[in-house]
Amino acid sequence: MRKIAFGYSTRCNVRCEHCVAADAVLDSAKIDLLQALDIIDDMAAAHVKGISFTAGEPLLYLDDICSLLTRCKQHGIYSRVVTNSFWAKTPAIAESIVAKLQENGLCQLRLSYSRWHQKNISSINVVNAAKSCQKSGLDYFVSFVTDFSEEDDTFEAYLRGNELLFFPEPVIYSGRAQGFPRKPLQTDYQDNCCVMNPYLAPGLDMYACCDAGSHFSKTNFFHLGNLQESTIEQLLLKSEQNILYAHIRNIGISGIASFAGFTAREIVQYRKCELCEKLFNSPDTLAMLEKEATAGLEKWHR
Repeated sequence: MRKIAFGYSTRCNVRCEHCVAADAVLDSAKIDLLQALDIIDDMAAAHVKGISFTAGEPLLYLDDICSLLTRCKQHGIYSRVVTNSFWAKTPAIAESIVAKLQENGLCQLRLSYSRWHQKNISSINVVNAAKSCQKSGLDYFVSFVTDFSEEDDTFEAYLRGNELLFFPEPVIYSGRAQGFPRKPLQTDYQDNCCVMNPYLAPGLDMYACCDAGSHFSKTNFFHLGNLQESTIEQLLLKSEQNILYAHIRNIGISGIASFAGFTAREIVQYRKCELCEKLFNSPDTLAMLEKEATAGLEKWHR
C-alpha cells in the first residue's frame, strides 16, 4: 500500500534537542493550502492510501489541516496527524479540537512524547489529548521516543499509570540528536528491515525515507526529486523500483552492512537509522553497493 508522510510545514512551537531537524535555525517553510489540496488529489490519482501529516507541528495550522483531512476523506485516504499536544491544555479544549479533527475525517492521532518533548509541553497535555480520543472513539497512540536509559523509566510509568496506548520508538541520532551519547545495545542481531515510507517536504522535495533520509548530505541517497519537475506517480515509482531500496526493505540494513564488510560486533553497536547512514551516506560504500545490487548483494540472504 502506498503511504506518504506529508510535511505541510517545518514550523514548530518548540525546539526539542532530540529533533531530527537539520539545525537550530527557525524555519517556517510551508506549502500553500490550495497547492497542498491539489497534491492530495494527485496522490489519490497515484493510489496513495495513507497520508501522515508531520514535519513541524501540523496543528499550528488547525484550519488548514482540517481542510486537508476533508480532502483525504473525500478520496478515501487514511489520514494521521502527528502532534506534540501543545493545544490540549485542558480536557475541554482537547475534546473540542479532537472533535473538530474527527468531524473533518481524521483517522488516527499520533501523540509525540519523550523526556525532551516534555521539557516544552506539559505531560498532562498528552493525557488530555489521549483521553479525548478515548472518549470520542478516535484511534490514537502515543509515540514514546526514548534512548532506553533509566531516565525514561518514570516517563514510561506515567503513560502506564494513565492507561494510555503507547509504543516506544528509538531516538534517531540525526539532526539535533547527532551529538547525543549512544547507549549500548543489549539485544540480538536484528535484520533491521525498514518499510521506508516516502516523505514530502514543504519545499516539495520527496525522499524515499520518512525518518533521517533528508540528512544524507554526502550522497543524497534517498532524494527522489521535486514535484515541480516530476509527478507523484513518477517519484513513487522511482522509490519502488530502486533495487537498493528494495534490499533495505527485504534483506535489511544489517545484512547489507555485513555484505559491505562490517563485522557483526560493529553492526550491533549501531541503531537502524545510524547504520543506514554509515552505509549510504558514504560515496565509496554506496558506489560499491550500487554495483553489487543485482550481483553479490542479491544473493546475500538466508
